[in-house]
Amino acid sequence: MSSACRNGLVAIMLVALATSAANARELRVCADPNNLPFSNEHLEGFENKMAALIAEELHAEVTYTWWAQRRGFIRNTLKANDCDLVAGTALGPPMLAPTKPYYRSSYVFVTRPDTPEITSLDDPTLRSLWIGVHLICDDGFNVPPAHALAERGIISNVRGYTLYGDYREPNPPARLIEAVSSGAIDVAVAWGPLGGYFAALQNPPLRITPVHPSIDGPFPMAFAISMGVRRDDPGFKQEIEEVLQRRRADIDTILDAFHVPRVRSDQVAGPRQ
Repeated sequence: MSSACRNGLVAIMLVALATSAANARELRVCADPNNLPFSNEHLEGFENKMAALIAEELHAEVTYTWWAQRRGFIRNTLKANDCDLVAGTALGPPMLAPTKPYYRSSYVFVTRPDTPEITSLDDPTLRSLWIGVHLICDDGFNVPPAHALAERGIISNVRGYTLYGDYREPNPPARLIEAVSSGAIDVAVAWGPLGGYFAALQNPPLRITPVHPSIDGPFPMAFAISMGVRRDDPGFKQEIEEVLQRRRADIDTILDAFHVPRVRSDQVAGPRQ
């Protein structure tokens, strides 16, 4: 083959590759850059792994819109049309359309292995222990376990740890779990994926136990978690659901690797698609 032919063939291949790259599908994901075990900018969270799995199935490339997952997260990402998929959301938020759930988890008690196990909100031992809970807003007791403890008159021995913390530091929510490990508190009540992940990182690893009852009057302790898309994109929602169904075994493997505790659908309040 002459050099002219070779050069021509190379040019054609380069054009074909460039055209293919230009036409490649993009999976635009909305995510928090500092929110392990869910996501971070280093792609180390389990929601990052889920996004990669979906992109593989859709023959797409993942791109991220990063935004701290606080008030305004959906409005400034999905609703602003800067991205198309939220990899983890509780069922029912009005601003997006949730897929069928891909896991169900609960709040958990986190305790040191050398202390008695706490299994119930009605355990009388809770009245004599230092208990840590996450706080989200300025109104203080606003996560379900904190409300449930307050209903039982357990208030003076409860310490609040902000869920968001100092965002300049890595993994702000971990402070609650680290407080159990250090002995600053006796027990934490944390959202299951967060509690399971950070409990396993402590030395020695901490014990996690699902909170019972799973539905405490008006306060659910277990939730179904879905992915979310815009409400005007039913075709994309169906695509995501089909991937979640096909890759069920791989999803469970990812969740296991991150120590995400799961519960049965009948333990979850609300829709159980």
